[in-house]
Amino acid sequence: MDTRSMKILSAIVDEYIRTGEPVGSKALAEKPDISVSSATIRNTMAALEQEGYLDHPHTSAGRVPTYKGYRFYIDNLMDPVPLEESAIEQIDEILENAVHDSSSTPEEALIQSASSALAEVTNCATFSTNHVAQFSVITKVDVIPTGRRMYVLLMITSSGAIKNRVCRMQFDLTNEQMEFFSSFVHSNLQGVNLEEMTDEYIEKLTEALGTYMVTLSPLLNAVHELSNDLMQDSVEVSGQTNLLECQEFPVVDVMKFLENKQELSALMDSTFSGISIKFGGEDSSDTFAIGNSSFVSGTYYKDGKPAGTLGVIGPMRLDYRRVIPYIEYFSNKITRLLSEETDQPPQIESEVKDNGKQR
Repeated sequence: MDTRSMKILSAIVDEYIRTGEPVGSKALAEKPDISVSSATIRNTMAALEQEGYLDHPHTSAGRVPTYKGYRFYIDNLMDPVPLEESAIEQIDEILENAVHDSSSTPEEALIQSASSALAEVTNCATFSTNHVAQFSVITKVDVIPTGRRMYVLLMITSSGAIKNRVCRMQFDLTNEQMEFFSSFVHSNLQGVNLEEMTDEYIEKLTEALGTYMVTLSPLLNAVHELSNDLMQDSVEVSGQTNLLECQEFPVVDVMKFLENKQELSALMDSTFSGISIKFGGEDSSDTFAIGNSSFVSGTYYKDGKPAGTLGVIGPMRLDYRRVIPYIEYFSNKITRLLSEETDQPPQIESEVKDNGKQR
């Protein structure tokens, strides 16, 4: 693409993001940095449309960017807006205070605070996926009798997560059986990473119960189920009202998305490096509820490993110049707060991924 075409495409995307209206040659000719005639602009716009960067919604209307146009703009033309020092100080204070929040685990409080703050500064809905539990190990497992043949199995992990499950047993457990299970758990489960709690590992432990297999295997199965629950990727959405107030999204589509927000988990699976930009409806096979939407996400790390994603949901004409620097900063700040390493943590790079694949 030559310099003139890039300048005109950039101006069209900027103007469309600002107004939401198709951009015509007359509006571009009035811009001081585009010093060519309206006829030249129209010819360039026609060429950009033919190459797939612009679309022509109506015969008499101006042009709007396509998916391809947005991606070229973000990759090559966009000039990010640096965060102001006051905004950085405010974000730092919010996230650092969250780490010391005693109402939940530090990781949960941190991600929740980051999502809420990001929604506020971008006026978008935000989403987060948290894989921090995968770094946890089992620190304690207790069995508490609660009634005839009823027991509560309580499990605590190194991340501070506490889970419990009610187990209905075939028999009341004797003191000897309770003591055996407590010792068995201490020897075989305490200190085990949640990722290691596979079906195969549980089968081996069940066999190791020996003569206690029939009576105690339900408790072992409950430990397995709780481990799986903690390992499940969950998607949390903040700032839902920003979605509902966005006039470019049909309310019915937004409600459908909020009822099935786990769809985002699969959509974000490939977001494990740099900044990812994805568009709802870009792929013809995409059944995501909100069409013409944009998802901008960044990866945060713990101990050098991907620990989750944080991003925003908005219309395609999102102010990427402003939003992307915010996501980069939030992701890097969370990484620094989560990391236990003294070395410099991985930094988010300003690279755009096409459906998770580097362009």
